[in-house]
Amino acid sequence: MVRPIIAGNWKMHKTVAEAIAFVAQLRSAFPTAPDREVIVAPPFTALGAAAEAVRGSFIRLSAQNLHEAEKGAYTGEISGAMLREAGCTHVIVGHSERRTLFGEGNDRINRKLLAALGVGLRPIFCVGESLGEREAGRREEVVAGQLKEGLNNLTADDIGSLIIAYEPVWAIGTGKTATPDQAEEVHRSIREWIARLYGPKRAADLAILYGGSVTPKNIAELMAQPDIDGALVGGASLEVDSFVRIIGY
Repeated sequence: MVRPIIAGNWKMHKTVAEAIAFVAQLRSAFPTAPDREVIVAPPFTALGAAAEAVRGSFIRLSAQNLHEAEKGAYTGEISGAMLREAGCTHVIVGHSERRTLFGEGNDRINRKLLAALGVGLRPIFCVGESLGEREAGRREEVVAGQLKEGLNNLTADDIGSLIIAYEPVWAIGTGKTATPDQAEEVHRSIREWIARLYGPKRAADLAILYGGSVTPKNIAELMAQPDIDGALVGGASLEVDSFVRIIGY
């Protein structure tokens, strides 16, 4: 059975001081570590301070993005090795906002996944369709294409280090959430796709998270689905109280 994972993507929110205060409150809310993996993803500027704040706790640290190169003339970019040194254990790759706002395609996302794995970071690989793609009946085609191209050249061992997050683009930050049945259908198809390419054990052991307007009100119903192993939380992860309620669903 996959251990549940609750990850909070703070996006472009929280100063260093706010990140430190948030982690302190989150730690105090759980005197005993919860029976699930908890991850926070602050902005780059707060990673170093957050790493110190989570040290010795149940909280793991993720970056929100990385560059695919080891080093070079890439002004404003961050390498996987830099993230590891800053204290990160995870990194989000292929978030829909990176795809839509910054033009990242499947090929580049694939290179980023390989770069993350190459330095020992555990990627949270995001896939998902737009509303237009879903309404056109292309949901399965789009998600399968993202998986096929994004996971190109990954080995079965690499899949063992991977987390996949299904985030329907139409549900991110909109207040709209895929119904539990809709989310489960896609999660099940992702697991079946992984099983065909990498074997049933890799598929069974793979953590597949749901993201898209996750709140304390809908987390329990989502987590009751057999193929949903956790959540990648956006706005509701910015307030300690709501994030604690999601963790404790």
